Amino acid sequence: MNTTPIKPLQALKGVSILSLALNLPGPAALMRCHQMGARCVKLEPPGADPMGRYSPTAYAQLHQGIKLLTADLKTDAGQKLLQRELAKTDVLLTSFRPSALAKLGLAWKQLHRLYPSLSLVAIVGSPGERAEEPGHDLTYLAENGLVTGLDLPATLYADMGGSLMAVEAVLQATLTQHAKGKGVFIEVTLSGAAAYLALPRHWGLTQPAGTVGGAHAGYRVYPCKNGRVAVAALEPHFAAALCAAAGVEASGMKAMFAPATQQAVAAFLLTQTRKQLDQLAADKDIPLHTLSK
Repeated sequence: MNTTPIKPLQALKGVSILSLALNLPGPAALMRCHQMGARCVKLEPPGADPMGRYSPTAYAQLHQGIKLLTADLKTDAGQKLLQRELAKTDVLLTSFRPSALAKLGLAWKQLHRLYPSLSLVAIVGSPGERAEEPGHDLTYLAENGLVTGLDLPATLYADMGGSLMAVEAVLQATLTQHAKGKGVFIEVTLSGAAAYLALPRHWGLTQPAGTVGGAHAGYRVYPCKNGRVAVAALEPHFAAALCAAAGVEASGMKAMFAPATQQAVAAFLLTQTRKQLDQLAADKDIPLHTLSK
């Protein structure tokens, strides 16, 4: 299998981005912008980005190709460096609370007055007055019904989803700058990213009784002889191929929701090894992926 990543189009070539954003969403957005051709500079506090301490590996990948500068923005020297960078920046990326931005002289009205062509993309936790509330990926996911049981989510969905929304905002800002010749302010909320990712659940699709929530026999994770198998035989032709391979009599979509169908498919998969299932997928064109225990 070819795992070479596809190089993104250089849609941001010639665009200069200055980031003050720490931890994950901001750096992840900056990484994507750099991959899209932007000139990216990050200004870190003297204590550096906490990400570098709790995950050096993640920090290294996030900042590959990013120009790093250090400055204490609460000092005159730090402010001088900041203003020098802002003068040659197209988009400023932040992740401070609004009150902190104001204290640093970076509130949008003041910033826009000083640098009319500069855009500000501000990543915050929640919109409006709630932007001052503390929060994290886990709390935003929980607020939107994406934390079930006592297990932690498999990844940082709100942070990573928010980073992509921040990149979208950078693209929107750049298009607006080109069209109108002036900068814009765009707020990206991590709770909003979580809410967007939660839409399939709110629609009922990923609820236990939903089509992709476990009720459909062709869309589940099953145990197999030496591990697990994620089966995604959702469309009728895939479901028919799965049932034929399992020797299950199931005609039509309604039959795929019958407990007897699920039990029969489960019984068949339990007799198969991962190698056998991988071969079955290739031979019968069934979307599945085997996993170790």
